[in-house]
Amino acid sequence: MASLSRRRFLEDSMLAATAAMAGVGASRVLAKETEQASSSPNDMLSVAVIGVHGRGTSHLAGFGDRNGARVTVICDADEEVGQKRCQEYEKKHGHKPKFVRDLREVFDDKSVDIVSTATPNHWHALCAIWAIQAGKDVYVEKPVSHNVSEGRRVVEAARKYKKICQTGTQCRSMPGTIEAVQYVHDGKIGQLKVARGLCYKPRGSIGPKGNYPVPATVDYNLWSGPAPIEPVTRKKFHYDWHWFWDYGNGDLGNQGIHQMDIARWGVGAMELPKAVLSYGGRLGYEDAGQTANTQVVMHDYGDKSLVFEVRGLKTAPYRDAKVGVVFEGTDGYVVLTSYNDGAAFDRQGKMVLKFPTEKTKDAGTVHFDNFLKAVRSRNSGDLNADILEGHLSSALCHLGNISYRLGTKTSLGDAKSRLQGAEASDTFNRVVEHLHENNLPDTTEIYFGEKLALNPQAETFVNNPSADLQLTRVYRAPFVVPAAGQV
Repeated sequence: MASLSRRRFLEDSMLAATAAMAGVGASRVLAKETEQASSSPNDMLSVAVIGVHGRGTSHLAGFGDRNGARVTVICDADEEVGQKRCQEYEKKHGHKPKFVRDLREVFDDKSVDIVSTATPNHWHALCAIWAIQAGKDVYVEKPVSHNVSEGRRVVEAARKYKKICQTGTQCRSMPGTIEAVQYVHDGKIGQLKVARGLCYKPRGSIGPKGNYPVPATVDYNLWSGPAPIEPVTRKKFHYDWHWFWDYGNGDLGNQGIHQMDIARWGVGAMELPKAVLSYGGRLGYEDAGQTANTQVVMHDYGDKSLVFEVRGLKTAPYRDAKVGVVFEGTDGYVVLTSYNDGAAFDRQGKMVLKFPTEKTKDAGTVHFDNFLKAVRSRNSGDLNADILEGHLSSALCHLGNISYRLGTKTSLGDAKSRLQGAEASDTFNRVVEHLHENNLPDTTEIYFGEKLALNPQAETFVNNPSADLQLTRVYRAPFVVPAAGQV
């Protein structure tokens, strides 16, 4: 991570604290608190999808003229992308949604019952909050926030205005994953000791840092929203924002949030950990990206550990999983090798059960179906991935990045000497072996993060004001996430 990026990270923290104390971010609109459903069970639900370049296309399919829902509005800061999706939807469903560029127009539209958002990460929380305040139910993609504080504010908004808010962690609705987690909860692998999330997803260089034009079809003010207006330094405008701190959270918060969520689900934790430590770096090449492509995050849950591994370079699987989760217990282990498939093993490594135990149909739309069921019932307990679940799992990703970004550059040998416990050492040794396999020398340096103690209930760090500053960010008016108690 470049030193300029680190300096700005710390400087922004001071500004963020000032903004938070000043109570910046009064609500743009205030919905009347109501328990009334978005629509009666027999009425058609009007859906607006915001952000349709990538994952948003799945939202269009999930809500596309099914289960009494219809996409009536498509919103995107890139007019070319938005108009194209409107045409595609009309071709498939026989009617053309209205296109709008500014998401605030969506919230002002009283005909819209549901807002479904798949914008870049830095927009997720504010989009959800504004929609909830405007009286809409919300489906918000993962991670539900760009920082820890934002996620809690979305939870507060959903509870205050009594709105249904589903997190886009669709594994919560996958039969195989549900069965596997229940197997762990039932004690079938003995006492769970480690929940290990894996994001072994090789990604190459995104190209050199430069000064690239904003696409002519993009309203950059709207696209940037809560983030600062900055020159575009990446070649690929869309998607590669994931690797920049202003907008994304690296693969830890991109692909990794799915596996982080399953790992926390298996641990059974409904609060943040007692402590967090992360280390890693952007290794193997130099490019425009800022976030780590090699990273380990260790969350301390007392008698259990949640360990997460990101590997963006070529890598071999761990227990046959690359993008998956491994639950390690005293009497065996469970491996999830995909969103819906896995198996249980005894201590000797013999397979004893496969998940799912019965064949299932394509689960691509099941999570959207679950959300619509809850919208009809007005019972957030019907949700498989209520916003609180999304907040907690997203926060685990953010905490890892905070530790990492507060770290210092150190040698591999020094990093190893600072780790405690056999599990931590074994994980580190496998990382070093992985680096060697990618021809990185022993002289490679990594960022070794600060070990941070937490107050799980307060969702703050213990006696660490400088780390507390990283729990929020500086917002660019008028795109300001409300402070605590002001949603």
